[in-house]
Amino acid sequence: MQDRSGSPENGGTGQRHPVNEQLTVLEQFCLLPSVEPAALIGLWKGRGIPSDHPFDGVLENLGWFGKRFTADFRADALLFRSGEKRLVAIDPSKIPLRLTLRFSSLGRLLVLRHLFSYLQRGLRARRQVASLRTVSFEGVMSAAMVYDDQPIVDHFRRVDDGRIMGAMTIRGDNRIYFFELERLDES
Repeated sequence: MQDRSGSPENGGTGQRHPVNEQLTVLEQFCLLPSVEPAALIGLWKGRGIPSDHPFDGVLENLGWFGKRFTADFRADALLFRSGEKRLVAIDPSKIPLRLTLRFSSLGRLLVLRHLFSYLQRGLRARRQVASLRTVSFEGVMSAAMVYDDQPIVDHFRRVDDGRIMGAMTIRGDNRIYFFELERLDES
């Protein structure tokens, strides 16, 4: 594999290459142990893991909070902040996925953060929008969140007792969005 730094002395250009960034993070993900769906029940705070994916930094800019998994193995796939303490579950089926990928750089703009806060009301989910299952990814059976109305699967691996790493895959797109979730006490 090419030196990920792309340093000139190694024949690189001095710039990172997106494929190498994706592969490096994927290698880290694959080293982690599997996790059972039942271990995910609860509220989780999220943060993206930079890997040169179009969504890097977008969700955080829009106020992404994380995910919530319920005892019936259903999920609020996209929880966003609304004000200081309120969380709003967004329905991903209302988001044009291919268009969002194509124009993802706009999602990092401050003006879009403000616009999104106004759009949240119309994007609210009326129910949980995904299911927790055990799915094979990169040869390992582990918990995954399968979206009901989008071609998206979030695959999970355990980092430690309070953190998991996620790899969001979109059917028809070879890029993977990586993120980490940290368990929160809901009391």
